[in-house]
Amino acid sequence: MDTLVRQADTRRSAGGDGSGAASGGWVPRRSPGWRGRLAVRAGLTGWSLLVVALWWTSTTARSVHGGAAVMTDLGRVSGLLAAYLMLVEVLLMARVPVLERAVGLDRLAAWHRGLGTNIVVLMVTHVLLVVWGYGLSDHHQPVSELFTVVTTYPDMWKATIGTVLFVAVGVASARRLRPRISYELWYLLHLTVYGAVLLVYGHQAANGAEFVGHPINRVLWQLMYVAVAVCLVVWRLVLPLARIAWHRMRVERVVEEAPGIVSIWIRGQHLDRLGVRSGQFLLWRFLAPGHWLTAHPYSLSAGPQPDRLRITVKAAGDHSAAIARLRPGTFVVAEGPFGHFTAARATLGKALLVAGGSGIGPVRALAEDLVARGDDVVVVHRVRTSKDLALWRELRRMAQQPRLLVHGVVGSRAELGYDPLAADLIAASVPDVVERDVFICGPPGLTHGLVRSLRLLGLSDEQIHTEEFSLR
Repeated sequence: MDTLVRQADTRRSAGGDGSGAASGGWVPRRSPGWRGRLAVRAGLTGWSLLVVALWWTSTTARSVHGGAAVMTDLGRVSGLLAAYLMLVEVLLMARVPVLERAVGLDRLAAWHRGLGTNIVVLMVTHVLLVVWGYGLSDHHQPVSELFTVVTTYPDMWKATIGTVLFVAVGVASARRLRPRISYELWYLLHLTVYGAVLLVYGHQAANGAEFVGHPINRVLWQLMYVAVAVCLVVWRLVLPLARIAWHRMRVERVVEEAPGIVSIWIRGQHLDRLGVRSGQFLLWRFLAPGHWLTAHPYSLSAGPQPDRLRITVKAAGDHSAAIARLRPGTFVVAEGPFGHFTAARATLGKALLVAGGSGIGPVRALAEDLVARGDDVVVVHRVRTSKDLALWRELRRMAQQPRLLVHGVVGSRAELGYDPLAADLIAASVPDVVERDVFICGPPGLTHGLVRSLRLLGLSDEQIHTEEFSLR
């Protein structure tokens, strides 16, 4: 990386510093948008307390007497919270604009993943405690009582199917199992959650002590379900269909950028109305065989135009590999934009952009945006082999501008014998790195390692911006 050092030093001596460069250390601050996330968390927590209040107001002190009654009531509370969190789980990924602006789709996806485990635990707890409590009251064995409940209580067979479906989705989403399941199968499994939510609802209204004889509670519970259903219909069905008619996006051409890496040019109308910025991603659904059922997140790899967008995709699975075979004229549906990996996050006038592998797409688009507004930019593309340097010709042409430096770092750690993104090497290659905003887009291992290196160098979290593609 000696060339990188010399070119960076030459540019600084020529007056290439950004006007917003920091002159000293940073004082750590809360990340942007923390107020929105706090407000959403507070709202969801407050509503969960109202759900618990349904149980509290419908339970008398006399009814909670003895071990069997206590177990049954704890099971009731667990069931109510599990049902509520199921709705929250659906709502988080319903593409509701106010939630995405406040939290961000990447964080919503992370909350969605984390919430699934809690729901499964609450569901299992609900079943065990209620059945065990009923069994103690009726002097039956738990297995016998479970059979009685499922076969004789109203709508319990539906609730059983719904519970099994949700637990199956939770197991498929386990961290160790998730990478072994194709995205398409994972997506189809998650579609069953909608059915599970409806199947579980029936037994609540028919058997729940909080609702039987409590019409106000029943109405409030129904309104909660209706509100989530409306969000789904509006933002996951109606608006996407409207976008198809309005933007009329189609594949214009598919261009091979490197072995296993292609760019898809998409033409449409009124694309400027999407409001997408360089570095952001959309959820793309191609209306072609093998692509209808799933939507995948891909970032723009070039600045958006009023009638044309471009994404660059590496063949990393069945779906991404099949994209290379898309034909011109294929209709395209896009949801978004999402993400905060944009020039709006850069405030120092100087930036270091690091891409790992196919992460070069959003980095290339972001570099174009930053240079156009006059920022001093260094781009580093980390790849295993020179064949993986996608968009390299474009980047070299862009580097002819005086405020942009592009560098490729080729080779695995084993081949090089060291980590080229270690803290000391970054400091040697980009001596003013502590004065820069740093944007990172790449595999989790590269991202986490580089973030640690940057923190060792004294950069604050305010200066470090990352993007994660995975929504599962």
